[in-house]
Amino acid sequence: LMTGEHVLDITRQAVKVLVLLSGPVLICGLVVGVLTNIFQAVTQISETTLAVVPKILAMLLALILFSPWMLDVIIDFTTELYTSIPDVIR
Repeated sequence: LMTGEHVLDITRQAVKVLVLLSGPVLICGLVVGVLTNIFQAVTQISETTLAVVPKILAMLLALILFSPWMLDVIIDFTTELYTSIPDVIR
């Protein structure tokens, strides 16, 4: 029988997977954004595309580089979730 404890445990695991999957891409975007802002402050260039395009490209590159690992994480979570269904039903 599914109790509140099971629901909280599944939610906790889902949030952990969410943080693991989004973390590398967001951290990469943050680092590139800070470096771009420092460059803009030093050179006094205030171009909007200079701030956005490198972040998008860096996040896309991070997504491509980390996608095999991300796929493993989400497959492991989904497999564990599906295999726990019979235990939750009983």
